Amino acid sequence: MDKAELDRLKRDIIFTAKLRGRNFTFHSTWGLFSPRRIDEGSRMLLDHIELGEADISIDIGCGYGAIGVPVAAESPTGNVHMVDRDYVALELAGKNAQVNGLDNCSVYASNAFSAVPPDIRFDNVLANLPAKVGKELLSIILHDARARLRPGGQICVVTVTGLRKFIRRNFEEVFGNYKKLKQGKHYTVARATRQQ
Repeated sequence: MDKAELDRLKRDIIFTAKLRGRNFTFHSTWGLFSPRRIDEGSRMLLDHIELGEADISIDIGCGYGAIGVPVAAESPTGNVHMVDRDYVALELAGKNAQVNGLDNCSVYASNAFSAVPPDIRFDNVLANLPAKVGKELLSIILHDARARLRPGGQICVVTVTGLRKFIRRNFEEVFGNYKKLKQGKHYTVARATRQQ
């Protein structure tokens, strides 16, 4: 590989995507999840969630902001917390919020809720959960989400369809409810709400 090709690979990958009826520009890089396009699961989640313009949301494992950026655009008087363990992803999520003219995003390092200020209550907890999330981390996420949601708030996740029964059992155990918003061949979007 020559130097010019190597230099090209080191530059940001830049692409546009239409999400929730709006056009967005994203910067990404090699090594992050779905670096050249918004993945099918994130698109499905965005297509099937209900949001309010003043909602306070959290995007867990935000990557470069595929979910958090369009959610922030839809909630202009609210706020979106985009959290991840990957500093490169966080740097790009912040850049993507700026590039798209969004000043209602808080982007910071956190392992799920570990570094989220404890007094914040959310309307929406959102995540594209990887297949390898593991039952231990999922339990932490779900119990913390329930504690951090306001009454009536929702958790919406997208997972590979093979995990749909696992998610249903865990949502029913922690929240006492479960609703499948959309099931496709590869992905399923599910929601639970905090009822009190």
